[in-house]
Amino acid sequence: MTVTVLLFADLRVAAERSRLELDLPAGATVRTAADELERVLGNGRLRGVMCAVNEGYAGPGTTLADGDVLAFLPPVSGG
Repeated sequence: MTVTVLLFADLRVAAERSRLELDLPAGATVRTAADELERVLGNGRLRGVMCAVNEGYAGPGTTLADGDVLAFLPPVSGG
């Protein structure tokens, strides 16, 4: 199955693009996608990120379906 991954802030910079497609096995979870994304971008890049699937927050055990949109949202700081 294929999911679209949206990247923001430092993740976007590291990937040099704002979105990418991941081919994952059937039954893959957010954690599966995160592991694959870390393989592509480098380990440790996803530390502290929040995840959303189809615009709703999701945990690492959330099962993905073909065509889902997965967003990785890095922590932000401000004052």
